[in-house]
Amino acid sequence: MTERTVHLSLNQLQAMYKSMLRIRLFEEKVGDLVRKNEIICPCHLYIGQEAIATGVCAALRTDDYVFSTHRSHGHYIAKGCNLDALMAELYGKVTGCSKGRGGSMHLSFPEMGFIGSSAIVAGSIPLAVGAALSFSIRKTDNVSVAFFGDGATNEGVWYESLNFAALKKLPIVFVCENNLYSTHVHISDHLADTDIRKKAEIFRIPGIQVDGNDVTEVFKVAKKAVDTARQGEGPTLIECMTYRWRGHVGPNDDLNTGLRSKEELAFWKEKGPIKRLEKKLLDNNFLSKSEMLSIRSEIEKEVDESLKFAKNSPFPQEESLLDYVFKVS
Repeated sequence: MTERTVHLSLNQLQAMYKSMLRIRLFEEKVGDLVRKNEIICPCHLYIGQEAIATGVCAALRTDDYVFSTHRSHGHYIAKGCNLDALMAELYGKVTGCSKGRGGSMHLSFPEMGFIGSSAIVAGSIPLAVGAALSFSIRKTDNVSVAFFGDGATNEGVWYESLNFAALKKLPIVFVCENNLYSTHVHISDHLADTDIRKKAEIFRIPGIQVDGNDVTEVFKVAKKAVDTARQGEGPTLIECMTYRWRGHVGPNDDLNTGLRSKEELAFWKEKGPIKRLEKKLLDNNFLSKSEMLSIRSEIEKEVDESLKFAKNSPFPQEESLLDYVFKVS
């Protein structure tokens, strides 16, 4: 990867803070609604990983493509997609971003370059490679991003995709969100070599490990990778080390399952991405506590408005059941 210096402006830092806080407050609201059985579709919450989606998407243009996973809300929000449409989708309403037909794991908002999310482990990866191939063939300067978890690196299609992207020098960035757990299995129990970034060496492309809870570091690495891809220099693999605060699916913390300890969860919460950026903003007098409270209040209103929109929206009509269904003859 060509060496480039990346600088952040105050406006960029504030925008990233708002993005992370928007993800956090939206996900906390969704967790509460799932507990109350108001939202009944399975929701894989992004709490604790906000810096990755925010840092990567801040390096992208609107017409760059993002392909997401079952844990998709954070990527959707960071890419600038409509919050009302997201909440409505979780309620299965016709005003949802997927017309109430996709739920939490099958989101789409192509107007902002969020092409879709897949519930299939590693499903986002070949789709993103296909999009990058299209960009290459059409000789545009768009970039494709594949988000995926550490569990996806067990799938053969991941290696096939890396090989093809490297071979064709495709404009794609592979972003592994390594939160140490694949469903309910620790990474050390499913990977012989847990240093995922090293897999890139096999295909002679850059592999970089970054603190996934430091949004500024994620952005700097992502910006260089995106610029590299945009200039025709091929793909990059970024391994972002992070931790999910909630369980694999749903609002609980999985402590009662014996999956992880209270001490481990407390350790990672202390390293939380929002707390760290708030400290940086306060220490450098970029934002005051009162300004932070004002931002939080504004975003809480956004989330509340999205909930009102979802509740007031209609469900799809029975006669529309076969709409958007097609067959290839």
